[in-house]
Amino acid sequence: MKRCEIKVGGFGGQGIILSGYIIGKAVSLHDKKNSALTQAYGPEARGGACSADLVVADDEIHNPFFKAADILVLMSQESFNRFAPKLKKEGLLLIDEDLVEPHDVSGGTRLFTIPAMKIAEGLGKRIIANIVMLGFFTSMADVVSKEAMEASIKSSVPKGTEELNLTAFRAGFDYGTEKRKAGSGGESGG
Repeated sequence: MKRCEIKVGGFGGQGIILSGYIIGKAVSLHDKKNSALTQAYGPEARGGACSADLVVADDEIHNPFFKAADILVLMSQESFNRFAPKLKKEGLLLIDEDLVEPHDVSGGTRLFTIPAMKIAEGLGKRIIANIVMLGFFTSMADVVSKEAMEASIKSSVPKGTEELNLTAFRAGFDYGTEKRKAGSGGESGG
């Protein structure tokens, strides 16, 4: 795998930083690749913009920062407005369709949507929408294995919530798998 640059964005309280941590841990500890994580918060602890930037590679990572992402995973309109222009041409854009209204998406962008919040609500807890999105990311991005993500989730979420979080992950993963089989879900930018 060449260097892959990933940005996860949303607002404080959605588990965005935890999502980045889980991906990085899965890649490094379980898939035996290299990863580097940086994070950014807006001025507010909850409700303000936040993001997690990950670099994933087979080789050593000498610079963890990047100007444009290969993959964007976005869970708020503010994060879309702020980060969508920083997606590389023909990049992968994954959004929560109920929280983000995409506009001005550049040609070549591979856009896929999931109702992550609705799926999480159906499972009884809105707070696991980020884990639903991680399942969707795993199935759509081909960056990290399903098994590595499951192991990382199990060891990263609060004790006693492991099964609920794994159920959320699998729901997002299955949703993405079905979209891939159908060859849809995506609108191309343009």
